[in-house]
Amino acid sequence: MKLVLDTNIYSDYAEGLPPVVDFLALHGAEIFLPAIVLGELSYGFMKGSRQQLNESKLQEVIKKLQIEIIDVNHNVARKYGIIYLSLVKKGAKIPINDVWIAACCMEVGGTFLTRDRHFRNVEQIETIVLAT
Repeated sequence: MKLVLDTNIYSDYAEGLPPVVDFLALHGAEIFLPAIVLGELSYGFMKGSRQQLNESKLQEVIKKLQIEIIDVNHNVARKYGIIYLSLVKKGAKIPINDVWIAACCMEVGGTFLTRDRHFRNVEQIETIVLAT
């Protein structure tokens, strides 16, 4: 399965939470991280007291799982517009970063893995909401 990871799923994996580690081991044939998720992680690392350790661990996980980064380009920007307009039309609001993350998922045709239920409002992507 082609999986696109949310920020909270990466964090759960990095902490070694069994539901996430096991799910990725069973279903993660191809794993992707949107560049926006990297930005959210970087912000969190910078706020904390273990920035270098966290950044190093992120690079180790990317290498170990052979994670591909989804960059924001004109195709992703167009998908952002499609998703955002769809959400506005049905009166469903989600954080703007999450619209970009969903657009990245749509770009690669992956299944989005998250703990955030509001992604279920994004009709353009398949979403799995994990309970941890």
